[in-house]
Amino acid sequence: MDNRKFLPIIIIIVIAGILILSFASSIFFRIEASERAVLFKTISGELEKENIIGPGWHVKSPWNEIYRYEVSEDKIEETMDVLDKNGLNISVDVTVRFHPKYDAIGTIQENFRGDYVQRLVIPEARSTVRQVMGRYTAEEIYSTKRPEVESSIKEETRAVLGAPGNEVEMKSLLIRSIQLPDQIKTAIENKLKQEQEALAYQFRLDKEKSEAERKRIAAEGEAQANDIVNKSLTDKLLKMRGIEATKDLANSPNSKVIVIGSGKDGMPLILGNN
Repeated sequence: MDNRKFLPIIIIIVIAGILILSFASSIFFRIEASERAVLFKTISGELEKENIIGPGWHVKSPWNEIYRYEVSEDKIEETMDVLDKNGLNISVDVTVRFHPKYDAIGTIQENFRGDYVQRLVIPEARSTVRQVMGRYTAEEIYSTKRPEVESSIKEETRAVLGAPGNEVEMKSLLIRSIQLPDQIKTAIENKLKQEQEALAYQFRLDKEKSEAERKRIAAEGEAQANDIVNKSLTDKLLKMRGIEATKDLANSPNSKVIVIGSGKDGMPLILGNN
């Protein structure tokens, strides 16, 4: 049997194998569980931004390119100087936690060429912090309206990053610290201390006024009750009550002497050893 006629086929298979091995890294690719990817067709110049490639092994033409995105949660920590409503300089430390929207990395690649953290997240976060804090005074930011300031920064940053074309989901934003100039910080703390002392003093005054009012009402009630009792105690009523008491004592087993008509106002006089 002449095997030479199979030689061209064998050569073609060997060459194909060599080519496949040579371009294996360009043909086969793997997407990790925390990644998503989009395909860019270099010949046509088309970015398949609607076709998001999920985790696992995939095949592509060796001349096409893959853009990978880490979609697990990421964070940035920024320290920035901002101006309050009155132009006072404030130093703020902010942490932002975020991730790209899984089904929109094609849009992110198209708009920011992969560097969306530096091109989008950091500038927008810094800009929002400055805009919001510029609407409040240092005292409000540091003490009285700090929760309101933080809430506004979170809501506005989330809205900007998640807007169409940006497609970044912000998970949280935390203001780690707010630093004021020492003299301003001391002045605010002294003012707050004085306000608390004034509130405590007013509370004591209100409590004492309430107690005085309670005593006045109780005294008026007792006086009115005594007045009603005094008006109801006529001489005839007292004599009748005295006679009833005399009868009860006369019927009791205790030793006594009762002198009828010898007491004050003609009431019985009761003498006894008990």
